[in-house]
Amino acid sequence: MTTLGINDLKAGLGVNINGKDCVVLEAQHVKPGKGNTYVRTKYRDIRTGRVNEQNFQQSAKFESVLMETREMQYLYNDGVHYWFMDNETYEQTPVSADVIGDQVQFLKENDVCLMNYANGVLYQVQPPMFIEVEITDTDPGFKGDTVQAGTKPATIETGATIQVPMFLNVGDKIKVDTREGKYISRV
Repeated sequence: MTTLGINDLKAGLGVNINGKDCVVLEAQHVKPGKGNTYVRTKYRDIRTGRVNEQNFQQSAKFESVLMETREMQYLYNDGVHYWFMDNETYEQTPVSADVIGDQVQFLKENDVCLMNYANGVLYQVQPPMFIEVEITDTDPGFKGDTVQAGTKPATIETGATIQVPMFLNVGDKIKVDTREGKYISRV
């Protein structure tokens, strides 16, 4: 492992802070008029998912954490675990819903997801940025409804509920941004 100083801190970097493996979300270098330079950081504890903020002085040192991202295909949910397959080795890996978090509502069978590991421990599953899904339940649209008329809730085939334009109906295929859970366009 490599020892890092505060000048090395940047978003996306894996470091060990206070004995915990963390991912830096933000690192802002501050040089006040009086006093020493410091870094204002926001970081996520990989094990708990908790986001913390902390300032570090110039003398602070950190151990780097080995970060790795793998592409895996989502296969199915057996009621307990979500199963993913490594596309290179064909090895299947079970993942609990706790690790996936809110992104579980955008998992669609056979989609390729990004699996983020820190020191060999899976800490995050990212579904594809955009998914194409079918609307399974929504109130019917009425003649004259336009794109600007507003939105209504709709349930998509993955089980998520998102806001869609009034003119969409059950059976329509749409494109959804999984980062924000928003409707993008009709497919």
